[in-house]
Amino acid sequence: MLLLAACLLAVLSPLVVGRWPAGLLLHRWRLPLLVWATLLLQAAILEAPLPEGVARVGHVLTYGGALAFLWLNRRVPGALLVGAGAASNGLTIALNGGVLPADPDAVAATGRVEAGDFANSAVVADPVLPWLGDAFAWPAPLPLANTFSIGDVLVLLGVVVAAWTSTRRLGRPAPTPDDDRAAVTPRA
Repeated sequence: MLLLAACLLAVLSPLVVGRWPAGLLLHRWRLPLLVWATLLLQAAILEAPLPEGVARVGHVLTYGGALAFLWLNRRVPGALLVGAGAASNGLTIALNGGVLPADPDAVAATGRVEAGDFANSAVVADPVLPWLGDAFAWPAPLPLANTFSIGDVLVLLGVVVAAWTSTRRLGRPAPTPDDDRAAVTPRA
């Protein structure tokens, strides 16, 4: 939830200076159904009572779907950064049996209590690549207290780049090809 909230703030942040993320919001995405299906599947894995093995494999597969979507849309500024973050998280999850390993001290700082259900991030005995797991904390009592990873930071940076690279002033119409020609062609 923390990463989702941070990404939403990043997308809306240009509004603070009177700009809007037109390029990101109006972009014609390639195969957008893939990312929505991936997000829906990940939500179902995290919320539905599935056998743990199914949840772990499904969790890894959702990263494959997300990476496929990002590769198809790699020309969007920031998409490769988001992809690097997703790949970092996905690889770490795959190497740790379908769970992103969380640092016990980071989890303690959030005040989060681990339940017996499947979690996308959890303390793992003998984690592989622990520094790529949820090694950092947005501590309690801050809102949305949670752990986060280097991959999450890369995802957020990619969203910031995507939101800010093609902003437009609020209230100003989109430039037309004629506007570009008039700006370059001297008047007689």
